[in-house]
Amino acid sequence: MVTFFDSHAHLTSEALHNHLENILSRAQQMQVTNIMNICTDQASLERGLKLSERQPWIYQAGATTPHDVETQGEQMFEQFADCARKGLFKAIGETGLDYYYEHSNRKIQKEFLRRYLHLALDCYLPVVIHCREAFADFFEILDQEYVSNGKHAPGVLHCFTGTLAEAEEVIKRGWMLSLSGIVTFKKSIELQEVAKIVPLNQLLIETDSPYLAPQKHRGHTNEPSFVVETAKFIAQLKGIELDVLANATTQNARHLFKLIEN
Repeated sequence: MVTFFDSHAHLTSEALHNHLENILSRAQQMQVTNIMNICTDQASLERGLKLSERQPWIYQAGATTPHDVETQGEQMFEQFADCARKGLFKAIGETGLDYYYEHSNRKIQKEFLRRYLHLALDCYLPVVIHCREAFADFFEILDQEYVSNGKHAPGVLHCFTGTLAEAEEVIKRGWMLSLSGIVTFKKSIELQEVAKIVPLNQLLIETDSPYLAPQKHRGHTNEPSFVVETAKFIAQLKGIELDVLANATTQNARHLFKLIEN
């Protein structure tokens, strides 16, 4: 059976949580069998933990985003750390660096990235990374702070929108690279080239719901069922059958998030 894993969605955000019953029903109809929900603040965390109790096929990750670490980072860090230590998370994130918007001071962003990387190492969890126009600093911190037994510890560059050269650096470190609906946009020419060169065993797919609906649904609120459109597009780019792409990315996500034996 063809199955899809939406490796990054904000189901318990303000935009989606009041409509979850219908959203999840549509996802299941499209054979989306797992979703990683990303908790980024107090409200989304509380809703996320309750959601997993009701829907065990939905998993939780948590961290304050780089946009918000200056205002919420200290307040939320111990809550996210406590959940990670109690085994309530399958990943730490999304954390990282964003110099495009730079809503938080760069020094503070880097401080919290290091703290979350250390937390992930301590809890044997992978990290989910947001990185925009900050790859030089990100790779420097990653190489310094996130190594276990001489190798880079596991993680994923979520919603990757970098260059071919930056994608090659992600791949070289053995990380996963996740593509969202942005890859389907008509002007995403270089990102489509990235999709072609990413090894199938290092590729994930995501919606980043409620943001970034794929081309077919642009202008609408994104949701996990739309991950199928992104999968179809990438499969065509790579010249492979949809079921091959779908099942590979599902297995990759399950390995990364330790849902099956590695």
